[in-house]
Parts: sequence; C-alpha cells; structure tokens
Amino acid sequence: MLELVIQQISFLPSSPMLPRTLALIDDDTEYSEFLSQYLEGLGIKVDVFSDSNQWLVHTSPYDYDFYVVDLMLPGIAGEDLLKVLRLRSQAGVVVVSGRLAPDVFDIVISAGADMYLVKPVKFEQVALAIKAVQRRGGVSVMAGQPWQLDRRLKQLVAPDGARVDLSEADLAVMECFVNANGEPVNREILRQRLGWTQEADAVDGLNATIYRLRRRIEKATPMTVPLHSKSRVGYLFKASLQAV
Repeated sequence: MLELVIQQISFLPSSPMLPRTLALIDDDTEYSEFLSQYLEGLGIKVDVFSDSNQWLVHTSPYDYDFYVVDLMLPGIAGEDLLKVLRLRSQAGVVVVSGRLAPDVFDIVISAGADMYLVKPVKFEQVALAIKAVQRRGGVSVMAGQPWQLDRRLKQLVAPDGARVDLSEADLAVMECFVNANGEPVNREILRQRLGWTQEADAVDGLNATIYRLRRRIEKATPMTVPLHSKSRVGYLFKASLQAV
C-alpha cells in the first residue's frame, strides 16, 4: 500500500489556484494520512480531523481556505456538517466519500458542497477538483475588478495578476479601448490608429490582430476575455480598463 501511495505522490510546483490552508475531515486514518501528505507536497497546509466533532471544537474551524469532507463521519453526519459550514464560510468544499445512493449527489450539492467525488479516487483527482473549485471561485470574485494597461512594460494585466505581452499593434488597439471608456470603438478609428489605409488589407489585418490578442489573453488567464465584436460598429472591451 505504501509503495502505491509513494508512486501516486508527485511533488508538483505550488499553484496560485491552490488554497493556502485546508481542513481534511475524514475518519479513514490511512487515507487521510497519505492524502494530506500529497496535498502538503503541493504546498497546502493541511489539518486532519478524524470526526466532525473534532473539527467543530477546533479553535478556528471556519478559517480554512478549503475543506475536503467525507459524508460518513462519527459525530455530526457529513451533510449536516456541510450545512453548518455554509452558515459560517464561503470557502471551497469538495466531498470525497464512498457513500452510494441515488440521491447522494443532490444531497451534498444542496447542502453546500461545490463538487462530489466517489471513493476510491486518486489523489491527483482530488487536487484537480480543488483547483477547479478555487479557479471558479477566484474568477467570480475578481470579475468586477479592473484590467490594467501597463504602458511602460507593454502588457495587459488581468484582475488575477496574469500579464499578457503586447505588440505595438496590440498596444495601439488597447489605447483605443482606454480612450473609449467602455464604449465600442469604431473599426475605422482602430485602422487609423494602426496606420492602415488600404481598406481590404486593413480589414483582414484588424481581424487578425484582434484574434491573436484574444488568444493570448485566453492562454494567460482563466478569466472571461472581455474583448467583444460589436456588430456593424467595431470592437468593445467589456470590462473596466485602466492605463498605468
């Protein structure tokens, strides 16, 4: 068993999409020990609780960044624990349990879990589920924050801190969006800013420039790209944008 677990543990670089702290609430001692070792290898500080009462009497049970919870627990049952947790915390919650029933998925999601995994499950899959929940939660929180155009470094900075290197053409386009202050930018204005006068070439060139810029943003951040086409008008940067 130990040899198998060691093979499963791959100490990957820490990710900004992983939580700093995590409470693992599961009465399977061996499973909890090795899962906690795996997650700590990813840079997460893990506290293990063998039953729900042990977690409840902890000095700060609701201060963790993330929770991995079993359903079949000594003390308060898993679904009731989820309801208690949701009254005090909006942290991410993944349920990992061997409980099988037709309505178990509905129960755990209704109780407040973000995702449900059925045992047996690989440690890598638990980590991926944690990342997925963290990513969605982080993107949702940051969605209303401004993007920034860093003129000095020639970069577009997303609210999550991701940076997109800009070509001279990209920079000219982004300056137009800054000046537009949330309004659509006419294609002709963009073509003039780029210095393109031949209409046929300018249309293809502008479309290609916007397309490449969108692709670079998509690769840099999981956030929704706010660069949209405006039918019969031009393009719109549909988010708050500041130049620095």
